[in-house]
Amino acid sequence: MKKYKIVNFFILLVLFSLLSSCASREKIVYFSNPPQDTAISRQTIYNPVFKKDDFISVIVTCDDPEAAKPFNFPEQFMDKNYSNSGYTTGVPAKAGYLIDQDGYVNLPVIGKVHLAGMKRTEAIDMLEQKYSQYLQHPIVNIHIENFKISVLGEVYKPGTFKIPNERITILEAIGLAGDLKISGERKNVLVIRDNDGVKAEYRVDLTSQDILYSPVYYLEQNDVVYVEPNQSARRQATVWRTEGALLISLISLIITTLSIIF
Repeated sequence: MKKYKIVNFFILLVLFSLLSSCASREKIVYFSNPPQDTAISRQTIYNPVFKKDDFISVIVTCDDPEAAKPFNFPEQFMDKNYSNSGYTTGVPAKAGYLIDQDGYVNLPVIGKVHLAGMKRTEAIDMLEQKYSQYLQHPIVNIHIENFKISVLGEVYKPGTFKIPNERITILEAIGLAGDLKISGERKNVLVIRDNDGVKAEYRVDLTSQDILYSPVYYLEQNDVVYVEPNQSARRQATVWRTEGALLISLISLIITTLSIIF
């Protein structure tokens, strides 16, 4: 009789462990209740904003390539360092200019210009006007070399990722990090953003299509995405932490009892 009670105890223990690790479908999938056959359009087009400590490359071209050379880095330096392909965790290319703490960058010939807080299109228009004083039909291309984001917490591959095309959504960032673990909280993902030295926090629900309209749907340089453990994971951690010693004692007692019986 005692033998059956011990077996029943083990069965109940296994069932408890399985039930405590289960989660409903609605808590795991993304966009759990999307409307059927609905096209969603965003009203804004992503346009990166330059910030302090951005390391940028500025390439100037015009009708006369020789005339544009003094406004660019030497070609041999660009060929050696100006490469940026794939999503990596590597260091940025060295052929560029750092936006200082006052928001300025020092460019060849035209000197210091203020870029921090400007959108890329605004900065290009401004620089092309300045270069037009020296060049015929100048064309400016600006690239953020150290555009990177970080994904931490309950994901399979946490880390910092360099984004070469400067355009990434929060969903794509989670994909780079290997997706959320089943223990990740999908309804309350934290995004930390640096707005001119002030840290701003945003919360997003990955199970709702409203995320498509969130100000952090498109991530900005140096954004940090943190996925905290869900209630089930926290509850399991608490149980194992507070009752682990008791379980060990019970197991030891059961082993001792079994050795006496058999």
